[in-house]
Amino acid sequence: MTTPWTRFKQAARLKTPEQVPVALIVDSPWLPGYAGIDTLDYYLLPDQWLAINLGLLARFPDAVWIPGFWVEYGMAAEPSAFGARIRFHHDSPPAIQPLSTDIDFWADAPAPNVREAGFMPLVLRLYEHMEARLQAEGLGVRMVAARGPLVTASWLMGVSDLMMSIVLAPDKVHRFLETLTTTIIAWLHAQLDLLHDPEGILLLDDIVGMISLKHYQAFAAPYLQRIFDEFEGLIRIYHNDTPCAHLHEALADAHFDVFNFSHQADIAAVKRVMGRRVALMGNVAPLDLGVRGAPEQVEAAARACIDAAAAGGGFILSFGGGVSPDTPPENIDALLRAARA
Repeated sequence: MTTPWTRFKQAARLKTPEQVPVALIVDSPWLPGYAGIDTLDYYLLPDQWLAINLGLLARFPDAVWIPGFWVEYGMAAEPSAFGARIRFHHDSPPAIQPLSTDIDFWADAPAPNVREAGFMPLVLRLYEHMEARLQAEGLGVRMVAARGPLVTASWLMGVSDLMMSIVLAPDKVHRFLETLTTTIIAWLHAQLDLLHDPEGILLLDDIVGMISLKHYQAFAAPYLQRIFDEFEGLIRIYHNDTPCAHLHEALADAHFDVFNFSHQADIAAVKRVMGRRVALMGNVAPLDLGVRGAPEQVEAAARACIDAAAAGGGFILSFGGGVSPDTPPENIDALLRAARA
């Protein structure tokens, strides 16, 4: 039987499924508001978390949720393991405050134990419980996620200071990124080890799109490739919705399978540059259309994406980024209608 997940896997392997798959990155920026609950309750009440995520399968049976049954505290898990200050809110994901803007502080910082540091052990424990409950219902967690090295570095020391350090103290930045990469690999393994039948990983790093091609080759490519090579055989999804057309050709060699990218990119151009090497997941505008547009506008944009990028396989319809806060479910329905048509 062909399922939405089957179609997604076919497209991720550059094949042409019988229907264009629709896959959406969803997490706590959207889900608590969609369900009408306090963001803190979404994090703290496992039964509500489970009911909301199970409800997605019933409400949108043709969609694939990425990573799906995601245990997360916004973007806080990785920075919390290094001691970042976290501020929680009732109506939005937590804010993260840099711990030190000095690269000297971070250059030789030790790698944390991912089973003990910050929020990581809480995530792992909830995955352990929820995987057992989902298995009992014939379901399971298929995919886990992590933030990438550069975006984690930016949360810990601030974007501006990270960029300045890349220019002024490159050797120290490399030492910091080595530690972060080692930690991220260990973090992904720790999550995968709890799953019955893992099939993929999601890595999110938008800061990569803010640097030049020269700096990408030095400060991003080696670390991204090291992470993705570690999980060869799984479906490897890379999310970066910062506009970065200057990097697309180089990114195609980073050893991931699926690229979720900016709605500001010309999807036909991205297909020409990357489409024979990686599958494309996009790229309807998530805010201007996903949140503010009418369903018929979303459906028209989705059809345009299909027309521009589905031929030849390796295409997954999505928003050009994650599902934004306040996205109405009717606009997700519009994506699904376009795919069915």
